[in-house]
Amino acid sequence: MKKIHSLLTVAALFGSTMLFNACGDDNNGGDNNNNTSGEVIVTSNVTASTTWTKDKVYILAGRIAVTAGNTLTIEAGTVIKGQAGSGANATALIIARGAKILAEGTPTMPIIFTSVADEIKSGEIASPNMDPNVDGLWGGLLIMGKAPASLSGDVVEAAIEGIPPTDANGLYGGTDANDNSGVLKYISIRHGGANIGEGNEINGLTLGGVGAGTVIENIEVIANQDDGVEFFGGTVNAKNVLVWNAGDDAIDTDQAWSGTLDGFAVICGDNTDHALEIDGPEGSANAGHNVKNGWVKGSAAAEMGNWRSNAQGNFSSIYFFNFDAGMKDGRGDLDLDATSAPNNGTTLNFDKLEVKTDSTNLSKIFLDGVAAKATKVTTNTVGSVVAFASWTWADKAGALK
Repeated sequence: MKKIHSLLTVAALFGSTMLFNACGDDNNGGDNNNNTSGEVIVTSNVTASTTWTKDKVYILAGRIAVTAGNTLTIEAGTVIKGQAGSGANATALIIARGAKILAEGTPTMPIIFTSVADEIKSGEIASPNMDPNVDGLWGGLLIMGKAPASLSGDVVEAAIEGIPPTDANGLYGGTDANDNSGVLKYISIRHGGANIGEGNEINGLTLGGVGAGTVIENIEVIANQDDGVEFFGGTVNAKNVLVWNAGDDAIDTDQAWSGTLDGFAVICGDNTDHALEIDGPEGSANAGHNVKNGWVKGSAAAEMGNWRSNAQGNFSSIYFFNFDAGMKDGRGDLDLDATSAPNNGTTLNFDKLEVKTDSTNLSKIFLDGVAAKATKVTTNTVGSVVAFASWTWADKAGALK
């Protein structure tokens, strides 16, 4: 079957799709407009605990929120699709503060979030008609929690980017470090990142003030127009995260997120800006995070990473390769802003960085003194992805080489 390569093709196919903004019309969000084709058109917020099952395809017809006090359970193998939309009508699924999502896929039956243009069915991994570089067709998945974030002015809560500030379901932050927003396991999020305003796109997976009681493991984000995964404060830990073809940064951290990311893979695409973008606190609360056991495949467009705005944390056992073409254009480097202090033993530390490169001078690649913690290698000894990525579309497509 001919694959969809461009937004113009998608627009032609789906330009007549009706879009309903759900933020002001509440009911249980479980059986809206059920029809004989096995599709459930979700047009309103989830205001009662609800289960979505793998025998149906759930179509997000607007900005859908699971509201406080309610739990959305999603069976392994379920497919959720977002209709086309932009601006305030960008489709997305928000787990509001005080709500939970229980979405536990398996390696053979992942839960897939994608566009209505995608013809994928339950139990499939690779799309039968979409290419893995088509982005911006819908919004994304956002989880809001009550854990602390370092916010400007030392306020306790803020409105998440990508959601209109008038929608209270997009508020995040609080004082409960152990807040529990549920479980995400074996989740693939694809073709998202719709723009709601100038420079304000939705990330594939947005984690705003998410607490340590939340479980996030085995996540794949493919072809998101903005960042793949972004942490805004919070204390949540994440394990085994893969981002392929991000339109901006693959993994972005902000506002003193204080959890650990253990095991990750980044495959930079033609439009990827940074594999890693690390920002520090915006308020007086200081905290760093741990990012370790990473495998990062570059592109001519991408840089390894940028540590900005008083960035803090520990970054260890990360393998970088395929950045040489970009380095010839003055890109491809790992850079620290002036406000970040490398290897100072307290707030920002690097250890066991490996790079496969043609360069003879690592100080031209790992800037601002980071080269002291880097080693040039032929074969990596850190950052293996074999153990956790075999279930992903990226692996099935041969992108993890």
